[in-house]
Amino acid sequence: MTTGVLPESEAATYAGWFACLAEPMRVKLLHAVATSSGGLTVGTLTEILGTSQSTCSHHVRKLAEVGFLHLRKEGTATVVTINQACCSGLPHAADAVMGLLAPRPCCPDDVPDDVVVRPAVGGERLDADWLPGHCWVAEVDGEVVGWIAATPVSGRDGHRGVAETSVHVVEGHRGRGVGKALIHKQVTEADAAGIRTLQTSVLTDDRAGIALHRSAGYRTVGIRERIVERDGVWCDTVFLERRSSAD
Repeated sequence: MTTGVLPESEAATYAGWFACLAEPMRVKLLHAVATSSGGLTVGTLTEILGTSQSTCSHHVRKLAEVGFLHLRKEGTATVVTINQACCSGLPHAADAVMGLLAPRPCCPDDVPDDVVVRPAVGGERLDADWLPGHCWVAEVDGEVVGWIAATPVSGRDGHRGVAETSVHVVEGHRGRGVGKALIHKQVTEADAAGIRTLQTSVLTDDRAGIALHRSAGYRTVGIRERIVERDGVWCDTVFLERRSSAD
């Protein structure tokens, strides 16, 4: 039986991450910052953790050194925020170490019954570049509440069967399973059509989007730094892909 060997550079990076987290106080600290809105000051973290400010500052520095946290000064206070790129890459690190980067099962199994997914037709066609037969819209009570589509990554023969995907759910209809219904339709139809690889990029702070794609068999490939401009700020994205079982 042939087994893969994790590259030395990746092994060293992941070991640094896991070693840093081999301390319960740091795990609690990271969780507190990750679940906060807009970050926390070191003083506030000290109170939450019930420890001294010097101890809290020490753990904050260690987490910042390996890239889990960002630090910024506001007056005399240090504000601690999460590094979304590093934290979004952590599940990928665990998967890589445990050899779980093979395709995951498809698909979300709790698709709501009241969401109807149908092909986009006529004026609903999103763009001439989208793959014919792979543009879908979701309806609730006759109202279009989302769409999903795929486009070829290249016109070259060597890229046959590889497509880039996009999904959007109308604000006000999120969190009720519209995205699950759309992505379920997309990946099952892609498999049936012989599309061997689907890939997409999701902003690192879009945890719901990342979870949605992982539920449909996508895996994290890596982080693309400063790749998308949003509100005048360059943001990182998580690059994900899904391989069909026939690949």
